[in-house]
Amino acid sequence: MTNSTTNSQQEGTVAETQWPSRKPSWLRVKLPSGANYLQVRSAVDNHRLHTICQSGNCPNMGECWGAGTATFMILGNICTRSCGFCAVKTGRPLPADLNEPERVADAVKLMHVKHCVLTSVDRDDLPDGGAGIWAETVKAIRRKCPGTTMETLIPDFKADWDCISKIVGVHPEIVSHNLETVRRLTKQVRVQAKYDQSLKTLTLLKEAGMRTKSGVMLGLGETREEVLQTMDDLRKAGCDILTIGQYLQPSPEHLPVQEFLHPDYFAELKTAALEKGFRYVESGPLVRSSYHAEKHLI
Repeated sequence: MTNSTTNSQQEGTVAETQWPSRKPSWLRVKLPSGANYLQVRSAVDNHRLHTICQSGNCPNMGECWGAGTATFMILGNICTRSCGFCAVKTGRPLPADLNEPERVADAVKLMHVKHCVLTSVDRDDLPDGGAGIWAETVKAIRRKCPGTTMETLIPDFKADWDCISKIVGVHPEIVSHNLETVRRLTKQVRVQAKYDQSLKTLTLLKEAGMRTKSGVMLGLGETREEVLQTMDDLRKAGCDILTIGQYLQPSPEHLPVQEFLHPDYFAELKTAALEKGFRYVESGPLVRSSYHAEKHLI
């Protein structure tokens, strides 16, 4: 199965279409429920924490929270960037909360989390992009939960080594930064971000000895050849782990879905990615960055 190239693709833009009212059967998920789900939700609410599960409208929230895991989003829930795909609010963030690292660590301990995934909004308003809070959060979790492993899904930090080095200094088991889409569509999909800047961030992390990970979304109008080229670019940057998922439009104001891709296509891409040398690949319509994240330690 391959994608066709439309006129809008040739022009490098994402076409405007109506918000799709029906999704294929393979994209339907169960509503969140169960005792574990309620326990995680209680811990998140009681510690005044943000999760990308909620802010990003993740389709796997029921499954992950039901298993007692969550991806914590630090540095608030208002982003300084306005990516066309993302459900997180854009605007002027509140000042960074210096007590947040301890609250997150307390929640991780309370929930008995074995593998913790951390992410954040972009904080271009802060001199270090929030890297200092990132480092303090990792250190707080290590101090209170010494047996917990961690993945940090970080912003690009504008490929600034002074910021990136703060993440490297606390040495999380995995450092992830998502490329999100192919080169041609980056300007429309990620707006303020730059394709090569993200690759440089991943390269700097790998050169510093980190196990690195990235993710891309499909269904925005990219071609199969462009996806394969993106894989090559990530491998050149030394990326170890890759996630591939279907883009789902959060609201009518966000970029439209150009195509719902069949699970067989994702399976084909997983095979191709493994052949290119990625150590671990998650590829499927409902795959998101932190899906089955604990398996990526292998």
